[in-house]
Amino acid sequence: MTIDEIQKDIIEEFALFDDWMERYNLLIDIGKGLDPLDEKHKGNDYLIEGCQSKVWLYPELADNKLYFKAESDAIITKGIVALLIRVVSGRTPEEIINTDLYFIDEIGLKQNLSPTRANGLLAMVKQMKLYAIAFNAKLKSAEDGN
Repeated sequence: MTIDEIQKDIIEEFALFDDWMERYNLLIDIGKGLDPLDEKHKGNDYLIEGCQSKVWLYPELADNKLYFKAESDAIITKGIVALLIRVVSGRTPEEIINTDLYFIDEIGLKQNLSPTRANGLLAMVKQMKLYAIAFNAKLKSAEDGN
């Protein structure tokens, strides 16, 4: 599936629910599906700054694609990071850098979160993009023989 197809699927899933309490429950269920993060990746190196709750994001490059694993100590936040991983994990760093994550606005996620959680969402997106930029530079350097 393309990134756009995944985002459209998410939009359709959330459109099934009219009120935000039901959407929060969907978010919680999505978070429950997130694989546990290995304890060795729960250090400060992978802790996202700017989140009210603790969120660890671990990137891994394999076959020139970036894969993310994450965990959070808050159930809503865990669902949010699980959605982000669903959209961008397994893509090339360049795809991640150039992706417009429009599903966030389409499902009303940012405007239905508390200000601190909305800031956390932006911090998660920023960190994923920063990892993508770093890995993309590493790949370009390897291509250039440096």
